[in-house]
Amino acid sequence: MNVHLTSRQTQLTPDIKDYCEKRLAALEKLLGFVTEVDLILSSGKNRHKAEIHIKAKGAGLVVVEESRDMMNSLNMVFDSLEKKIKKERAKYREKKRRGSRERKGFSLPAEAEAGEPAKKIVRSDYFSAKPMSLEEAVIEFDLRRKEVLLFRTQASETWAVLFRRKDGNYGLVRPE
Repeated sequence: MNVHLTSRQTQLTPDIKDYCEKRLAALEKLLGFVTEVDLILSSGKNRHKAEIHIKAKGAGLVVVEESRDMMNSLNMVFDSLEKKIKKERAKYREKKRRGSRERKGFSLPAEAEAGEPAKKIVRSDYFSAKPMSLEEAVIEFDLRRKEVLLFRTQASETWAVLFRRKDGNYGLVRPE
């Protein structure tokens, strides 16, 4: 981790430098893989500002705090940085968990080989309970913009399946 300390219109005392290195070393466990940290200290009339810019492989964080005392500004910026890092890590962890959280459906027993994953059955509700003609089914099919529509025919009250073929045409399956 490369640390760059910059002071603008103020002196960088050894106490401040040691304090910053100590706090960054403590935060290094939370930061993980970080390529660069820029710590910018500036001072003006009755205000001291501390900024931390963190550049990591894919993301970056910026924290800015300002107060009447430089050490107070440093305490506030490091505390804010710690909160922000914990929040980002929690978001990332939740995002990873959300991806694995899928709807539990009925799955067939794994009769396949050990290296091949088991296939799952996912339930979908793309059907029409009211009887309709083939033309009405095509209109309903286009309105829903789905790949398959299950409907009852008007003539014989049997179920039929309308699906979209790869060539763009419609396919129809009727039980005999």
